[in-house]
Amino acid sequence: MNEPSKVANGVDGSQMKRPIKITTLFLDIGGVLLTNGWDHHARKRAAGNFKLGWAEMEDRHHLVFDTYEEGKLTLEEYLDRVVFYQKRPFTRTQFRRFMFAQSKPYPEMIELIAQLKVRHGLKIAVVSNEARELNAYRIRKFKLDAFVDFFVSSCFVHVRKPDTDIFRLALDIAQTPARQVVYVENTPMFVQIAEGLGIRSILHSDYKSTRAKLASFGLQNNEGVMHETR
Repeated sequence: MNEPSKVANGVDGSQMKRPIKITTLFLDIGGVLLTNGWDHHARKRAAGNFKLGWAEMEDRHHLVFDTYEEGKLTLEEYLDRVVFYQKRPFTRTQFRRFMFAQSKPYPEMIELIAQLKVRHGLKIAVVSNEARELNAYRIRKFKLDAFVDFFVSSCFVHVRKPDTDIFRLALDIAQTPARQVVYVENTPMFVQIAEGLGIRSILHSDYKSTRAKLASFGLQNNEGVMHETR
């Protein structure tokens, strides 16, 4: 006996091959939307500017920074242990201002994500390793909360990448199946971990290539549509 026709039952080949719709974007902040907040280069600039011993500062930083990013130390406690464990000729306020001033935006990426949210009705979630005070400053300064729906920041959830739990938390909060999420991240290991959980991921290196990869998932911005219709 011949099997019933799939077309006759209302399911044709094009429907069977229809790609899964992406409803949610997970994003890193540092290296994707903004420069890194307090990375090796920023710390080296601070050491030079304030005439600190670079090697000792780095040693002390690495001993406490994971704890700070997990929200278990305040900024004041971090500075106590890394910078102000001895008398300095500058103030905490001066150092904090320098620290925060290292953050710069990537305007094209911010605009792209904001456009995609509106055009495709996406949920936008940040999944990032950031310390509380710096995270709050960056969200406020660059108006990230204007298009990001929720922030799964290490300082809020007390777990940090590469722990898979931070991605599972993001999926639980988003209430989105992993197959409907695309994650944009500039660290190869974190991309691999997310993909291991079934989250399709883009290793971000620049605006143009990430825009093209997002478009390949069906997430075109206005610019992409304009280019197609010329």
